[in-house]
Amino acid sequence: MEPGRLARWCCAVLTGLVLSAAHAQTAPGGAAAGEKVLETFNVGDNAYVRALTIEPKSGTLWVGTSVGVHEVDLAGARPRNTFTRQHGLASEYVFAIGIDRAGHTWFGTNAGGASRYRSGKWKTYFPMHGLADYWVYAFANDRDGSLWIGTWAGASRFDLKTGKFRNYVKELVNEWVYGITVDRGGRVWFATEGGVSMFDGTTWKAWTHKDGLGAPNSANLPPSANTGLGTRSRHDLDVTTGGSATYNPNYVFSILAAADGAVWAGTWGGGVGRFDGTRWRNFTAREGLAGNIVYSAVQDGKGVLWFGTDAGVSRYDGRSWRSFGRRDGLLESHVYALAVAPNGDVWAGTKRGVARIGAK
Repeated sequence: MEPGRLARWCCAVLTGLVLSAAHAQTAPGGAAAGEKVLETFNVGDNAYVRALTIEPKSGTLWVGTSVGVHEVDLAGARPRNTFTRQHGLASEYVFAIGIDRAGHTWFGTNAGGASRYRSGKWKTYFPMHGLADYWVYAFANDRDGSLWIGTWAGASRFDLKTGKFRNYVKELVNEWVYGITVDRGGRVWFATEGGVSMFDGTTWKAWTHKDGLGAPNSANLPPSANTGLGTRSRHDLDVTTGGSATYNPNYVFSILAAADGAVWAGTWGGGVGRFDGTRWRNFTAREGLAGNIVYSAVQDGKGVLWFGTDAGVSRYDGRSWRSFGRRDGLLESHVYALAVAPNGDVWAGTKRGVARIGAK
């Protein structure tokens, strides 16, 4: 690890953490009731962890931060490498990490395009190579083996065999893409600033707040000005205005195709919506979600859903909710990234670092 301006990965085992009575009351029974924040790892007080991806084959936890990327040995939680521009990364600010079917690791950066890495070799893709934009926020593999890439100017589909891009902009409900997921039927779903889009290989469909996406603004929060076409300079990912919370349910930060066929979409202020193919059902803090801004969503091997929000991490087993916040050991409240390890541990990325949540 390099000293100085580069992020530092510091292990600090948290002991004696006890869930509050309120959390204990809503926790499901069995082993899940013993889950807690087991460890935290610091990456720098002013650094943000925006992306987490686990590569089971190599036992790697990839950590994308605002100051570079850490390659971490998952078993020992020890860093193997740190990558910055001097190593081949296009930009230190990493918002997305994906693993393609050929085993390459892709890093989506803020204004630096997409960098691809494997076995010490790097290649970066810019719009001049066919990529839709320099701002890259999501990756997902489709059933044909191609890699979908979400950008601020539409979605790119990269053919691993030909090395060619095909871009989609007008087909989407909005060109600012923050999340991509592929369901069990092979349909590709996109989280955008203007709602959710779906591509089944032939046709496109879209859903917005008018269609039921996102809960009503019951708290009468002000709308956010940090959105919309032609306002690139306002895209600082600040979810407040003048320090106050804001509301924009069409703005979808995260999207997840669950094992049961449902699709979950995390909104800005409208909680998380579940689409069963016919209608949306929204879950907010009233139902047990930690916060109504949902940045990230994953599903573990037991089918349990995990959501990273502006007020901590929430766990939902289909019946009850349980949440983890700063008082439970998280370094910060805003949880931008989540990843599930093969052993069931859930890793959560916030400002300052990463937390490991598990039952032991």
